[in-house]
Amino acid sequence: MEGLAPLFFGWMSGTAKRSAKTAPRNRRWSASVTQHSDALDLESSVFKSTDPHRIALSLKRSAQRSKRRKGTPYQSAMSMLNFYINRAGKNLPQKQKRVLERAKGNLREVFGRE
Repeated sequence: MEGLAPLFFGWMSGTAKRSAKTAPRNRRWSASVTQHSDALDLESSVFKSTDPHRIALSLKRSAQRSKRRKGTPYQSAMSMLNFYINRAGKNLPQKQKRVLERAKGNLREVFGRE
């Protein structure tokens, strides 16, 4: 086992170095997913709205129209909303984050889940 330790730790440090070098290039991958989602065709600027009900209705419309989603329309809509909150959350103003969190509750209501 002692003979494997240098190999293991050497492998780990090499991986860390490689990912650190490629990180700046791939920093904005989540923005690309939001803009060019293969599952949902979102209205432009849907997440910038200040009305949680409007966001929920827009996501519902997009999810129900989509033929490329894997789950139910509710799952797809909630998944996209959570993805946006989690990925953009660091840079979102608190006010907009609250709007998006309220949109989750509205999404449950418009799908009849609450």
